Amino acid sequence: MGTSVQVTPLSGAYGEGPLCYLLAVDGFRFLLDCGWTDLCDTSQLQPLAKVAPTVDAVLLSHPDMMHLGALPYAMKHLGLSAPVYATEPVFRLGLLTMYDHFLSRWQVSDFDLFTLDDVDAAFQNVVRLKYSQNFILNDKGEGIVIAPHVAGHLLGGTVWKITKDGEDVVYAVDFNHRKEMHLNGTVLGSFVRPAVLITDAYNALNNQGYRKKQDQDFIDSLVKVLASGGSVLLPVDTAGRVLELLLILDKYWGDRRLEYPIYFLTNVSTSTVDFVKSFLEWMGDHIAKSFESSRANAFLLKKVTLIINKEELEKLGDSPKVVLASMASSEVGFSHDIFVEMASEARNLVLFTEKGQFGTLARMLQVDPPPKAVKVTMSKRIPLVGDELKAYEEEQERIKKEEAIKASHVKEEELKASHGSNAKASAPMVIDASSSRKSANAGSHFGGNNDILIDGFVPPSTSVAPMFPFFENTAEWDDFGEIINPDDYTMKQEEMDSSLMLGPGDGLDGKIDDGSARLLLDSTPSKVISNEMTVQVKCSLVYMDFEGRSDGRSVKSVIAHVAPLKLVLVHGSAEATEHLKMHCAKTLDSHVYAPQIEETIDVTSDLCAYKVQLSEKLMSNIICKKLGEHEIAWVDAEVGKEDEKLILLPPSSTPPSHKPVLVGDLKLSDFKQFLENKGWQVEFSGGALRCGEHITVRKIGDSQKGSTGSQQIVIEGPLCEDYYKIREHLYSQFYLL
Repeated sequence: MGTSVQVTPLSGAYGEGPLCYLLAVDGFRFLLDCGWTDLCDTSQLQPLAKVAPTVDAVLLSHPDMMHLGALPYAMKHLGLSAPVYATEPVFRLGLLTMYDHFLSRWQVSDFDLFTLDDVDAAFQNVVRLKYSQNFILNDKGEGIVIAPHVAGHLLGGTVWKITKDGEDVVYAVDFNHRKEMHLNGTVLGSFVRPAVLITDAYNALNNQGYRKKQDQDFIDSLVKVLASGGSVLLPVDTAGRVLELLLILDKYWGDRRLEYPIYFLTNVSTSTVDFVKSFLEWMGDHIAKSFESSRANAFLLKKVTLIINKEELEKLGDSPKVVLASMASSEVGFSHDIFVEMASEARNLVLFTEKGQFGTLARMLQVDPPPKAVKVTMSKRIPLVGDELKAYEEEQERIKKEEAIKASHVKEEELKASHGSNAKASAPMVIDASSSRKSANAGSHFGGNNDILIDGFVPPSTSVAPMFPFFENTAEWDDFGEIINPDDYTMKQEEMDSSLMLGPGDGLDGKIDDGSARLLLDSTPSKVISNEMTVQVKCSLVYMDFEGRSDGRSVKSVIAHVAPLKLVLVHGSAEATEHLKMHCAKTLDSHVYAPQIEETIDVTSDLCAYKVQLSEKLMSNIICKKLGEHEIAWVDAEVGKEDEKLILLPPSSTPPSHKPVLVGDLKLSDFKQFLENKGWQVEFSGGALRCGEHITVRKIGDSQKGSTGSQQIVIEGPLCEDYYKIREHLYSQFYLL
């Protein structure tokens, strides 16, 4: 049998929920994404909780909540401890996304599902890979190679290729074949005939128009509202699709010389843009080339102001402005509060650039027809005062005393246990280490060994001779002296809070903005107050698709070109999933699956794979040719056995000659460029390449034999000197075996 492969959706199947799937390759268990919604409903993670401790590796594809939002919670509460693999942008921007989400939640609730420390712990050991980098797994995953490839959609977005014994499993969700202002299109179309393709049906029923017209309509909608004295709110994610929107706005504002202010408002907006400026090599080719030629960084935004609180907006009052605020769901965060302020004015516009998650405020506002009123909860954190502050301080003092008493009891028990039978027989008086250090003003380094002699000392009956109690100092030493525990010298929290003032870039490794860091380190006792209110929705509500995913027609075309042996469909509404499933079943020579949540399907290849060794005698007669990172050769051999292992041996008789084999994949566009460099006059005509006056080169096979058939290169024209020269040039593009 071939490589054993099983797929189990844990979330995001026959629905638009967060993406999370379990992939088993010969018993090695991959967790493909670990998403959560902005609602942070723990019941969504029940399927993950059942398998989290058994996961061997986690692969992250995109840096947003729907792909990695549950990672900190799963590692803290569900027993997930596997190494995590991602590209550098997914790691950095995913970290900022989780920071922004926590801060947005913490400001309006006593959020305790995870903390910033949990976020840091979850991302601390992420293994960062480059595009097309083959990473070989060890131990249980021996023989498995993983490699990230360009997916489009979000910066650092990844199509994962997992290879075992020559068979490929490709995980490609939320990809985009189109080039955008800051991203290249996906390379998924370059994969041919993988054993398994896992992809989504999210956009199977949607078709998109031309991008330039879409951008134009988007800008026109904004300008129309601004010119009438209104303001525009765009609920956006933290560090995903918002990057494309920022470039579009910055470009068109500059081209049209518009002066309306644009604000990008998240808890980590400045950190986000600072990191993105250093990720130019992960963006589109045109951005990298522009930087190389003119040192122009696309994200040196000239028309966009980065802010991390609402004070700047409040200074402007009701003057026209554009605000891009997190979060896209408008469930919490700045976008939620700004919507409540803008909704009552008919001249304002709330423009959604992506579909809202189910159950969130954004989804409620995107229904047709839009609601005339919605109920919202307004919450904010305020400092404690008066009796509440006094009660809080008394409670904290009581807790500290209880902890001190408990620690003292534990210390006494440890000392008694260390004395053993001697302590029981002689009952020596022991001075507590903590009180000893206090009375001596921290003058002793051996506070735990301060026993004293008193009258009435009675030696134990088991001792050979009476002696004073002696406890050996077991502290570890190095070349610089005794190794200390830094926690013993840490300042108390209240002392730290009163004396510590953070500067820009300090705190949390410079990952969050100065204002957000100050907010977190403000230890003033506080509470959250909430009140429900009904908001009259008089403003305009518009949805425009800027999600950056391939549409239904393109998804079908890409799948047909890749032509996997087995296709697994996930993440999409039931209607979209069934539609794409039926389409692929009719048009592809593939097995098509669409599993439900927690349904395990076996997509093991029907091919048989064997491992063989090449004998030294055979290898000495082989002439290899370099092909990229590999070497290839034609081998005639016989299969034998040696020590229960299959081995290839030289043939016992002279093998028959074989037809020449041309190895390679020729693109006519590349061949055209090659011939032009050689001085030939070349042009495309009717899908074929016309070389000079008489010779035509065309590629056939896709239409005549289907996408899975072998392709042929045909040279048409009279047998003349040009014919043989073109043929020679054509052969030079291949490896001849």
